[in-house]
Amino acid sequence: MQPLFDRTRLSIKPLHARQSKSDTSCMLSPSPIPPNQIPKESLKSLERVVAAIREARKNKAPVMLAYGAHLFKNGLAPLAIQLMEQGHIQHLATNGAGSIHDWEMAFQGKTEEDVKHYIQQGQFGIWQETGGFLNLAVTLGTAQGLGYGASVGKMIAEDRLLIPDMQELRTEIIQLLESPSASNLLARKSNLLHWLQTFPTASGSIAIPHPWKQFSIQHKAYELNIPFSVCPGIGADIIYTHPWNSGCAIGEGAVQDFLSFADSVSKLEGGVFLSVGSAVMAPMIFEKAISMSRNLALQEHRFLENYHIFVIDIQPGSWDWHQGEPPKNHPAYYLRFCKSFSRMGGKFEYLEMDNRLFFQYLCQELN
Repeated sequence: MQPLFDRTRLSIKPLHARQSKSDTSCMLSPSPIPPNQIPKESLKSLERVVAAIREARKNKAPVMLAYGAHLFKNGLAPLAIQLMEQGHIQHLATNGAGSIHDWEMAFQGKTEEDVKHYIQQGQFGIWQETGGFLNLAVTLGTAQGLGYGASVGKMIAEDRLLIPDMQELRTEIIQLLESPSASNLLARKSNLLHWLQTFPTASGSIAIPHPWKQFSIQHKAYELNIPFSVCPGIGADIIYTHPWNSGCAIGEGAVQDFLSFADSVSKLEGGVFLSVGSAVMAPMIFEKAISMSRNLALQEHRFLENYHIFVIDIQPGSWDWHQGEPPKNHPAYYLRFCKSFSRMGGKFEYLEMDNRLFFQYLCQELN
């Protein structure tokens, strides 16, 4: 076996000792867009987005939103929450960073550390509450049958984590062992037992207040029972620095969230998929989910071709994707997320636009 880094030796500081670059003052409220703020060349595209969402809701087809962490750091949580409350979004997906920034804002009213500063101090991402509570929430939540996103949403909603009695947990595991039907809860609960044996923790409730939960997208999704998929990258998120991190729990929770995402994609006929500021995660998970979904649709003689994909980002996009992929000697060929989405069937359109303006327009027109 190769040597492994020992995370228990890290000096882990409390989150309140960290300086953060974003706070609740960045949060935007839905408000009318000043005249002439939207370029004329973008207006037609925006009108098509709104029309597609209205048509999808009329036909009871899903509208899905996948987004990167900058959507949250740009203060768009209140606008996304309004769209959720009004029934315009039926599934959300983000990466690990999107979940982390969301939780930190709900917990302490601020987020986003100075990477360059804390890297030099050997302290980047090594914070007790973020690493501890998020990892524990996913370990506990998955043992209850939840996915990654719902596990974090539950912690925010309840303002606590509940540590089970170890003897009762052992009894549940024995009952699952003796059950004739296989269940992945056996592995999840066994992993929780292993965690409690490794990090002895008294049973009972751990109070974790979230005074700013009104800014949490994943809390609102949990409250409204809207699927919220977290699609993390192992080692890419700061919670992997913490010794409480459990690969078993993260893996179980993330796979469950991906399969929930794929289930929504399988029902996308007549629906809309919005990808906002997600150049890697959104196209990568969508292409696997649509392939799986089309595999079943073909077996069942169903259609899965009539859906809209709208990608919103600020990277320059000079290529008209309606005419197919650009040649390899064209720079747009290497705009990876557009190239990926253009291969996914349906009707694809790229909007080069600030995501704040995009969401303000959606809220204004869909309200």
